Amino acid sequence: MKKVVSTEKAPAALGPYSQANIVGNLVFTSGMVPINPADGTIPADVKSQAAQSLNNVKAVLEAAGSSMDNVFKTTVFIKNMDDFGQINEVYATYFNGDFPSRSCVEVARLPKDVLVEIEAIATLD
Repeated sequence: MKKVVSTEKAPAALGPYSQANIVGNLVFTSGMVPINPADGTIPADVKSQAAQSLNNVKAVLEAAGSSMDNVFKTTVFIKNMDDFGQINEVYATYFNGDFPSRSCVEVARLPKDVLVEIEAIATLD
């Protein structure tokens, strides 16, 4: 059985998808782009975009009853692999202790021409 997760603390979906779904004891977030849900702005630099994307992931997970501590897999989509180190600097600050498994791929283009998009899979608290 699937339960849809939605929160105003993260940007609304840009297409026909949910912010996240709960299936059993797992939360699957959609890719979170760095849109500030309060005003719709997108930060200019890659570090700020990574932080906003992760804040959006965090908000969706919390709305589902989970947290960043429960994340066991992420996928990071980046526009330029040269930004890998800067994104890692920000990414590392969002997790305590052991890091989740992760894939990071360079893509040709992301929605709204952002520089980074991040999705996560977590367990419920």
